[in-house]
Amino acid sequence: MNLGLLTDTTTAGTGTGQTIILVGYIVIIIGALYFFMIRPQKKRQKAEEKLRNSVEMGDEIITIGGICGRVVALKEDSLVIESPIDHSKTKILKSAVQTNTTVHDDK
Repeated sequence: MNLGLLTDTTTAGTGTGQTIILVGYIVIIIGALYFFMIRPQKKRQKAEEKLRNSVEMGDEIITIGGICGRVVALKEDSLVIESPIDHSKTKILKSAVQTNTTVHDDK
């Protein structure tokens, strides 16, 4: 009779230990996801935002769609670019800027 009672308490203690280990694994997985996926994505977003806010008049840019042009007008959330071939003007959103090919001297 005591043997059956002893077995039940040992199993209950092992179940609690397994639960703690399972919770530990979940915390490790969430931490790994943060450091390998979420954190780098936030860094990229900050770099893109910095690039878009640093666009100035006369800069040569390339949009996400592959349109190349020179900035001729700036507004709060949009800008106007001029095509180098036929000098046509196109209004685009700042969020569409992918690359600024103009080199600035940052001092």
